[in-house]
This record gives sequence, structure tokens and C-alpha cells, in this order.
Amino acid sequence: MILAAVALLASTTSPLVIAHRGASGERPEHTLEAYGHAIDQGADYIEPDLVSTRDGVLVARHENEISETTDVADHPEFADRRTSKLIDGQTLTGWFTEDFTLAELKTLRAKERLPQLRKANTAYDGQFEVPTLSEIIALVQKRQAKTGRSIGLYPETKHPSYFRSIGLPLEEPLVAALDASGYRDADDRVFIQSFEVENLKRLRGMTKLPLVQLMAASAGPPDLPGVTYAAMSTPDGLADVARYADAIGAEKSMVIPRDTAGNLVEPTTLVSDAHAAGLKVHVWTFRRENYFLPQDLRVGADPTGSGNITAEIRAYRATGIDGYFTDNVAEGVAAAR
Repeated sequence: MILAAVALLASTTSPLVIAHRGASGERPEHTLEAYGHAIDQGADYIEPDLVSTRDGVLVARHENEISETTDVADHPEFADRRTSKLIDGQTLTGWFTEDFTLAELKTLRAKERLPQLRKANTAYDGQFEVPTLSEIIALVQKRQAKTGRSIGLYPETKHPSYFRSIGLPLEEPLVAALDASGYRDADDRVFIQSFEVENLKRLRGMTKLPLVQLMAASAGPPDLPGVTYAAMSTPDGLADVARYADAIGAEKSMVIPRDTAGNLVEPTTLVSDAHAAGLKVHVWTFRRENYFLPQDLRVGADPTGSGNITAEIRAYRATGIDGYFTDNVAEGVAAAR
């Protein structure tokens, strides 16, 4: 079995453990509590996805459409804000952060985005606010001072071309906030990531902080119709990415695909190709629920049950990756032992 063979390989790296939206397997994602819990569990970096409010404040939400992650639908005073918008070619209906001031968003409370898979997390619904980037930075710096650990930030700019088109650009306030907090040099513990390309090229002219080109197994950058991530992940494509970015954030199947039965097969050459181009490789996303795991690493038939995430992570670590995103930080840290 390829999984067993790969897992026996000795990894020569110490990949970063990146808390995907915080400890989102155990707390509602993108809340200070999720980020704090991830830090307590030993995450090297925490990852906030950033969108803008109507008054230009960066806040952490998985998407700018917030009906899945907040109780906005339960607020009759905001009923008339429900609308439909075209975002990156997709029509979405709901409530959008850019239609709310920060003060208004602060009246909402977060809820679990995957309640059918993570029923235990729903116990926290209604308890936590939508955090700002400034609040997240303050949390990290407070925890660093308390623990003596170096804790990194890994923000993602969500739909940056869209936000710029409506007069709420993400890049300038992001760089300004990081710079004001002392994050400005290439060796500072910050990565800025994006699925778009021009966004990263713009950031390259604004900051020395490391930049990460996100890639999915299908489709391509929303801001470059006709360009595919498949083409960008070839040796020539990676050489182009290396002109403006320092790493790639690759979907798991781009590193180790699965066969038709759902089991891991031979790794691709993506890690070695990216390293040859001078790029680090961070992989997303590891989750412990059977629903997300390879078929032969599931434990029992319940899709919400916990499978063998440790074996999966170790298989990927053996390919030489430089970091990995996980919803389950404790397991992500334990897999390094």
C-alpha cells in the first residue's frame, strides 16, 4: 500500500502546523476563542480569512457572505440587507460584510459552519463575536508575551478583486495594520495568501512579508480567466509564481492524489518541483472526521467519527512539505512526534 510506504519515509523537514481558521474542529471558526484554543494546542501559525466591512475595517470570516457563520438571519433589524451578488462569477444570496458597519457586525454572534459534521461545536453558537484583524493581532502578541513562544499569522485576502472593485481594497489596510504591529520584514512570522494572482503581485510591491499563491486541484485564479492552477503547478508555471511569491498553498490532492476507491496513491512531483523553483509548499486541509479522510484511514462507518488523521498527515510530511493547514491542531502537532 502506498500510504504505508510513504509513511515509513523519514522526513527531513519540520513542517509548520497552521491552525486553519483557528481550532475550527473544536470551536466555531474565525473567532478569538478558536484562535486562542489553537495557540494553546501548539499551533505555529493561526489563519484568519479577511474581508471588509462597509466602513473599511478588516474582519475575519470564511466568506463575505455570513449567513452560514453568524446569526444574522435571526436579526429582524437586518432582514432588508439580504440580497444577491455576483462574487467571482458565482451568484450568492445572503448577507454580506460589506453591507454592515463594524458596529453592526459586532451585534452578531458566530455559529458553527458545519453543524451536521461538528455537532459538539454548536454548543458555542451565539457566544462569540466577529473579530477584527487588529483584535487577532493583539491576541497573538498577548499570547506571545505570556508564553514566550513565537506565534505566526497567516492571513488570507478573500475576494480581493471584488473588494477593490467596490472601493474597499484589502491590501492597503492589511499591510498598514501589519506594519503598525511590527510585521514588515521577510523573516517576520507572517505569510499572506491568496487564490488570486494580481492581488499578490500588488502586495509584492507593498511589503517584504512572505506571500503564498494558493492553488486548488481544479479551476484557476478568479482574477485571471483562462489560467488554470494545473498550468501554474507545472515547473514552468512554478517558475513564474516564484517571481512574486515565496510559497504555494496546495490542495492535498495535488501532492498525493486518491484512486477511484478513495485511497492515497503515489505522490506527484509537485513538492520537488516547487522546491526546485525556490518555493515552499504548504498543504490544505487536514480534518479528523471520516468524511474528509482517505477511505482506508476511516474508523467506522459514521462520517462524523474521528479517523486516522495522524497517518494521513505523516504520509504528507514524508513528501517533504513545509507546512500544513489543519482544523485539528492537537492532532496536527501530535503527528510531528
